[in-house]
Amino acid sequence: MPKRKKVLIIVTATLCALAALAFGAYKVMNARTFQLFGEIVSRVETDEKVVALTFDDGPTDYTPGILEILDELDVKATFFLTGSAMEDNMEYAKAIAGAGHQIGNHSYSHERMIFKSREFIENEIDSTNALIREAGYEGTIVFRPPNCKKLILLPLVLNERDMVTVTCDVEPDSYKEVASSAEAISDYVAGHAASGSIILLHIMYDSGENARDAVPDIVTRLREQGYTFVTVNELLTLE
Repeated sequence: MPKRKKVLIIVTATLCALAALAFGAYKVMNARTFQLFGEIVSRVETDEKVVALTFDDGPTDYTPGILEILDELDVKATFFLTGSAMEDNMEYAKAIAGAGHQIGNHSYSHERMIFKSREFIENEIDSTNALIREAGYEGTIVFRPPNCKKLILLPLVLNERDMVTVTCDVEPDSYKEVASSAEAISDYVAGHAASGSIILLHIMYDSGENARDAVPDIVTRLREQGYTFVTVNELLTLE
């Protein structure tokens, strides 16, 4: 075989291997149900008709309004908060804990936890955990990666801290066509939720208006289907 052809074969094989490795890393990074270390939960397998309603980001000035809605609906939810927002709005974080809701760790900066140093990741987790305790939350702290992205170091560091990674199996406002209206969001959740589902909504910023408006209808429709609302930690006890 000519030397040039051998080189071409080697280069082609190398490029194919690198492409396969990159594709595999991409799939792992975005997977809702798989990570390389520790426990990850997107939904709990259970025969009980229970679901967990979760909110990402904040707290912000929208927090009092959503707490009022949840109080009127008699629903306990799980708020995945960022450390930076808690520092700016600690009174709202304390209000969430004081109302009996669960607080989860959503990192300090909301930067994607991929291609970061161990020191960066550890600080993101530990500083936010400390702020969650400062807010008065005493329960087990679980972690949701920003944009649900993770590769190697984040799951490894979480596993060392015995922290569970929580993603979701129902995320309506992650789809542009669904996020376009409160009705579409509610329809999506009502049609996709199942026993043990973890529902993700973004309600803390201006862009979350439709998701905020959808919350009462989501609760009403799922209750009509026989579902009860629990926190993520309560859901995890059913595993």
